[in-house]
Amino acid sequence: MTQPETPSAPAKSSADEPWPVRVVSQKVSAWIAKLGWVWVDGQVAQISRRPGASVVFLTLRDPSADLSLTVTAHRDVLDAGAPELAEGARVTLHAKPEFYPARGSLSLRADEIRQVGLGELLARLERLKKLLGAEGLFARERKRRLPFLPQRVGLITGRASAAERDVLMNTRRRWPSVDFRVINVPVQGPTAVPQIIDALKVLDNDETVDVIVLARGGGSVEDLLPFSDETLCRAVAACRTPVVSAIGHEPDTPLVDHVADVRCSTPTEAGRRLVPDVTEETARIAGLRDRARRALGGWVDREQHGLATLRARLGDPLRAIDAHTERVHRLQIDLRGAVLRGLDRRAVDLEHARARLTALGPAATLARGYAIVQRVTDDPVLPVLRSAGEVAAGDRLRVRVADGVVGATVDP
Repeated sequence: MTQPETPSAPAKSSADEPWPVRVVSQKVSAWIAKLGWVWVDGQVAQISRRPGASVVFLTLRDPSADLSLTVTAHRDVLDAGAPELAEGARVTLHAKPEFYPARGSLSLRADEIRQVGLGELLARLERLKKLLGAEGLFARERKRRLPFLPQRVGLITGRASAAERDVLMNTRRRWPSVDFRVINVPVQGPTAVPQIIDALKVLDNDETVDVIVLARGGGSVEDLLPFSDETLCRAVAACRTPVVSAIGHEPDTPLVDHVADVRCSTPTEAGRRLVPDVTEETARIAGLRDRARRALGGWVDREQHGLATLRARLGDPLRAIDAHTERVHRLQIDLRGAVLRGLDRRAVDLEHARARLTALGPAATLARGYAIVQRVTDDPVLPVLRSAGEVAAGDRLRVRVADGVVGATVDP
């Protein structure tokens, strides 16, 4: 019996003619199928080998981003290309994207899996190193000097790690008052790079942090791969705060060492480079104080010697000053005596003038028996009588004598 055909969906969907879910799934699957077979590079975050099952499931993670895809492969494919594959390993696989409409999920179906060996990893790192170097990320002129005494240090390291202990202990041993802001993150594995980058952003935006330290203990090349990640290197180069790289041991040189402003061979060395030694600085200050005291004492001695030499050549200047002071004192005494004598002479002259004025004045004349006769008139100023012909009988007179005034009338 023939099955009825499913009516075809319209070319475009609309509110009046929407596509059913199966049509959308078919179109998504068709678009994904067009991508075809691709080579994919990533890090194995999880691997599932079920006993007796012919299919192996992998979770492939991007080392530089929080992205992952499911990969399915036949056990024979895995055994042929990467029989010792473990979580955290880097792989390159040939796969085809497939969309499963029933679950609405996307996965990769691999027909070849290659575990990236150490030689290939080193070759990739060398190519990335040349790329970053050509862009100037390793240039010496872009590296900043560390502050002489940071008030707060940002530390990015593994939780309860030896690297964290070494940095904190050695830094505080040299300068006990230094303050830390510690952010603990994974320092290896598929989640390391995104979390380290997030911690960098947090500390770089913290205005109280003067320097940032990336610290991790030693390990294999694979263990230290997160610190050679391109995204992490660019994030370090973009930081406004100076960054110190203290990754691994002396032979270990991940790419972040070249990008950081200061590279320390070990976390212990980072603790010594971050702050000065308080004992050494105290001794240096004491030495500078002694040098300053000796320099000042020497300068005073030279100046005193110079003054003594000048005094010997020119004589005692204080003696000349004393002579001039004595002379000024004598002149002051002479001047004061001259002024007093002048005042005495002026007082005697004034007394003589007063006596002469008294003798010649009208009061003295009146005292000898004379009188001043004035004719009384309506004029406020009474005229003085100088002749008998100036009065007539009945005129009133005013007679002033030495001890007073009397009135009189002219008889006929």
